[in-house]
Amino acid sequence: MSPPSKLSFLTLPAFDTAAPAGAPRWSTTSYGDTTDTGPQELTALGEHVSRCRADSSRFSRLHCGAVAVHGLVAARFVTTLAVVTALIGAALLVI
Repeated sequence: MSPPSKLSFLTLPAFDTAAPAGAPRWSTTSYGDTTDTGPQELTALGEHVSRCRADSSRFSRLHCGAVAVHGLVAARFVTTLAVVTALIGAALLVI
């Protein structure tokens, strides 16, 4: 057995390619049959579209905006602190 590599921390974990529980299941192959959509596929597609429409609600947009702001602030934490401190200092000088 060989010793572990110094770069072993760079290896990626194996990804689970199985569909999550409750996910819609449909196949893109027809196995020699006609390529018409079946009732189960249409039902799964309808449920998927309903979930997507619900996700595009007002609160979803608000959540996406909050995630974007969090990403900006988290990536530039020190800069954000410096800007906030400068704004508070400027506001106190004006008052």
